[in-house]
Amino acid sequence: MSELITVVLVGVGGYGNFYVNALLDCKTREDYRIIGIVEPNPAGCLRLKELLSKNIPLYNSLEDFYTESHADLAIISSPIQFHARQIVTAVTKNTHVLCEKPLCATVQEGKEIIAVKKSTDKLVSVGYQWSFSEAILELKKDIISGRLGRPLRLKTIVLWPRDFAYYRRNTWAGKIKDAQGNWVLDSVVNNATAHFLHNMFFVLGQNYGESALPSIVTAELYRANEIENYDTAALRIQTTDGTELLYYASHATLKKLEPVFCFEFEEAVVNYNQNLGKNIVATFKNGEKRVYGDPFARRDNKIWMTMEAIKAGKDVPCGPEAALAQVICVNGIQEVGAIFSFPDEFIRVQTDELGEKTGLYVAGLDQVLTECYEQWKLPSETGVTWAREGKTKNFLEE
Repeated sequence: MSELITVVLVGVGGYGNFYVNALLDCKTREDYRIIGIVEPNPAGCLRLKELLSKNIPLYNSLEDFYTESHADLAIISSPIQFHARQIVTAVTKNTHVLCEKPLCATVQEGKEIIAVKKSTDKLVSVGYQWSFSEAILELKKDIISGRLGRPLRLKTIVLWPRDFAYYRRNTWAGKIKDAQGNWVLDSVVNNATAHFLHNMFFVLGQNYGESALPSIVTAELYRANEIENYDTAALRIQTTDGTELLYYASHATLKKLEPVFCFEFEEAVVNYNQNLGKNIVATFKNGEKRVYGDPFARRDNKIWMTMEAIKAGKDVPCGPEAALAQVICVNGIQEVGAIFSFPDEFIRVQTDELGEKTGLYVAGLDQVLTECYEQWKLPSETGVTWAREGKTKNFLEE
């Protein structure tokens, strides 16, 4: 291919604005050109006028784009339920893909993506930004090499409150299926905080472009908001290699807690707390420390690393094979995990200065989940009154 990479942007509203900004504002590269925009609802693009002023055509669908044009790279930021179809369409049209997380809604879709990718020479990159960060990739390299010893157990917590506007921003937020019957499985685990569940599988992958896979997952799923799916989750996962993973995430807390993780290995403990500092730090048994850096640094790395991989004919650190573990886990907990509503007596309503209701939270939930994280426990194991014992999915029985 030529040195100039032609790009079609699929979805330029919502998080798609990140890609629009990154591509329009980059001053250090001249090796790409946006040649098309696919967006049925373009009002959500904050720089639409600027894009159109560059004579970049706007299309209603990816199929419409391909009737008139072709691109080397499709950057897909559409809703979850469209990822699989659009990835397959692009790859079969001889286009490389960078798709925003998660990979797709279902395991079946994920396997189809992998099969189609393998039948061509096209690259599919999945935009889990931590998986393209130098900090995480250096940590993964040390894990693979055995420098940290055998992985023992890993845990992560992230509490990101979301208001009513979050669930009203589109027609599929918090839904299991959309109005057309497409699987979405939108939840706190499968959308906003998907990065951090995926990351535990990713760093344990035995090779560069691989992730560990879940063998068993026990899920406690709860909701405070009036949604179909869950807004709070506590998971205990065992990988096929026998490593225990604990994951806690909620949109229904009063206090915000940015990502925190602790990864225990035979020879070292790796800690990260975005609330206290920016760096991932490994502390070895002999007292040595290694600072890996900030996993949030250069969030646009996923774009440039994908482009470099296309030009070099190499793979990316996070393709569909690496991203599938998160999809498997989410599908598993969705399949067996009963969703319990928090009791009304724990629900608190938030209002703005005019007295209008803006959101809700569960009293004390942030403290309960933080204590669970500290103790490596699920809520039902702590005696908290609203908790219900989780359901377990054994993937090895299939």
